[in-house]
Amino acid sequence: MKKSEPQAANKRLPTIGLLAVLIIVAAAVGWLFLEEQKAVDRRPEAIERITPDSPPDQPKPAFVGNQACAGCHASEHEAWTGSQHAKAMQVADSDSVLGDFSGASFEKDGVRSTFFQRDGHYFVRTDGPDGKLAEYPVKYTFGLEPLQQYLIELPGGRIQALGIAWDTRSGAEGGQKWFHLYPDQVLKPGDPLHWTGVDQNWNYQCADCHSTNLRKNYDADTRSFATDWSEINVSCEACHGPGSRHIEWAEKGEGEQEAGPSMGLTVDLDERHGASWILNAETGNAVRSKPRKHDREIQVCARCHARRGQNSDDFVAGQDFHEAFRPALIEPGLYYDDGQQRDEVFIHGSFLQSKMYSRGVTCSDCHEPHSGELRAVGNAVCSTCHLPGKFDTPAHSHHAVGSEGARCAACHMPDTVYMVNDARADHSFRIPRPDRTISMGTPNACNACHSDKSPEWAQAALADWYPDAKPGFQSFAEAFASAGRGEPGSRSRLANIAGDPAQPAIIRASAFRRMANAPTPLSLGAAAKGLSDPDADVRMAAVGVLAEADAPTRLGTLPRMLRDSSKIVRMDAARALVGEAEAQLSPSDRAAFDSALKEYIAAQQFEADRAHAQSNLGTLYLAQGKFQQAETALRTAFDIDPTFSTASINLADLYRAQGNDARAEQTLRDALTANAEDAAVNFSLGLTLIRQKRAEEALKYFAEAVRQAPEDAYFAYVNAIALNDGGVPGKAIEALEKALLSNPNDPGLLSLMATYQLRSGHEKKAAEYSKRLDALRESE
Repeated sequence: MKKSEPQAANKRLPTIGLLAVLIIVAAAVGWLFLEEQKAVDRRPEAIERITPDSPPDQPKPAFVGNQACAGCHASEHEAWTGSQHAKAMQVADSDSVLGDFSGASFEKDGVRSTFFQRDGHYFVRTDGPDGKLAEYPVKYTFGLEPLQQYLIELPGGRIQALGIAWDTRSGAEGGQKWFHLYPDQVLKPGDPLHWTGVDQNWNYQCADCHSTNLRKNYDADTRSFATDWSEINVSCEACHGPGSRHIEWAEKGEGEQEAGPSMGLTVDLDERHGASWILNAETGNAVRSKPRKHDREIQVCARCHARRGQNSDDFVAGQDFHEAFRPALIEPGLYYDDGQQRDEVFIHGSFLQSKMYSRGVTCSDCHEPHSGELRAVGNAVCSTCHLPGKFDTPAHSHHAVGSEGARCAACHMPDTVYMVNDARADHSFRIPRPDRTISMGTPNACNACHSDKSPEWAQAALADWYPDAKPGFQSFAEAFASAGRGEPGSRSRLANIAGDPAQPAIIRASAFRRMANAPTPLSLGAAAKGLSDPDADVRMAAVGVLAEADAPTRLGTLPRMLRDSSKIVRMDAARALVGEAEAQLSPSDRAAFDSALKEYIAAQQFEADRAHAQSNLGTLYLAQGKFQQAETALRTAFDIDPTFSTASINLADLYRAQGNDARAEQTLRDALTANAEDAAVNFSLGLTLIRQKRAEEALKYFAEAVRQAPEDAYFAYVNAIALNDGGVPGKAIEALEKALLSNPNDPGLLSLMATYQLRSGHEKKAAEYSKRLDALRESE
């Protein structure tokens, strides 16, 4: 289970003129804040809030184990017993181990790993943390289908997931063999993805979603784990919450049982109670008999079926998801611009952007929650809401009955393969759009099957079949793609999406996230309005935009968010106010700030085993002027993961702030040892050398940064300035011309190019770039 790691961002200097613009708009945004503040008490919640916490005089409910449930819920227990949830993690023994441990071997990158048994136990002989072959006992199995991994315990309570897995599919399907999860990468000890590395650590990466009532129990002082659980697998109480009060309720007589639907449980999963789907014969689609009023069931599933970060393991079913988790949004690298899954995102974010979700569908409408199986086989599961006589026909699919192309999911839920052999359906439920493959490079279901054909061929076929085709629910795609290319008017389109209540909340939030890298009057104004959105993710993302603004703007907009109903919003608001704005808070706001910042620090300390959390603490302490604490946290981040370059960059910034450029330089050179191809490290080293007046040497590292990250306009901008100041204006212009191929609409590059062309006597060319820059500004 891969988690989402919020990384400590490196602050960038604004592009030309931006600081002046921010100062001008600060007053305007502050006025807008006053207008928005009037509505804060009227703000609705996106979902019904659940507070399962115990009253002060009543002990918290306890976990009792699945056997306590089996007596009264025999059929549900039997269905669960055969599920992947029940076998998510098991002690390695003859019943649970599916791989070939009869002396089988697997070789990769010069390392031959051997799997064998001895005295009834399972072992692997492979390269360890020191790179030497050694024998390691397999302690647990992990997962079931279509692959099974194996967990090995290392010192310090660390449990690591072996990178060699067993393909549990049949031989006819290509399975029953050992394979490596990273076949195209050479992984040596010290690499985060090597099985001994930080990114293969079960305690952080996997444990919370494969066991019940798990406590990570990381000790930051000893850097060790004492992780434990109530049940080793995903059991009843993972979804229904601790069951002690429910048992007490069940043991009482009818007259003694307190009223209420929860029956002593921490959550009432009642989304489908009294609701049905009514087919409309004219449209062929079903409508829910009554609206879905809350997201309790969906949030319970989201705990493990979402790409997210985690800030606490005190969460129990029934609490708001955001109390313990920070969901990833529809972001570049994780999703395509049209919202299709790209990286391993675990369903939830895809589903939230879908028409299905907007119409009231829940997870258990399609999935039987105890067995985990679909409620019907194949197209039949879709036919419960989509009239088969209209949709499950060749007239709709234009493929022969029973063929792959006639399968609903093949077109509307295309698979992406993760972990080499694990095909997962995209739950955004979309209409195939090969035209978007042509215009923005996103995949489409047609060419996924017809890989020998072009997107143009697929688009022509769809146009012939459906002359009046509907565009689909994901109407944000063009705006997101335009913003990614930095096209004129793209920020206006993002602002429109962010403020459009018809868009799914996750899309509104994602629009704000894409506006946060370079705040403008438009984006700051939109974000100020977004602070009153009913959805926590949108408010979180709006805070992220305003966090990049100047202190007066932050002070005028964010203090009220310190009292937000959602912890992630409160934490982000507090972090954004640290520093100059913090010193100007009113006494009442200061109390709320202290409380919210305490939550933020606790969230980072919960993840103290991760470099990104230590780096976040380091930058916080740096902003507070606590240099010793900042240095300790940033050095700890480097020790945990030397490849996490953000920590090294921030540590170098700390030394620079202390006037110690020599130590800053050495820190970055050390970082390059583990991150030779890291553009940000090369760039930061170049800046450090510039400050030491070693401009000629700095040019080498700026050039490396530009080569490694040609899409980063700021690297190119600084590189061009260094070349020009170094006495080679011609090379500066050449570098800008190349950079503008990747960043044709970057205002900083256009402004600098206009300036340099004018200085070189090329008035006509300068005017052309100035015209492009003016058009870009006017569009926003």
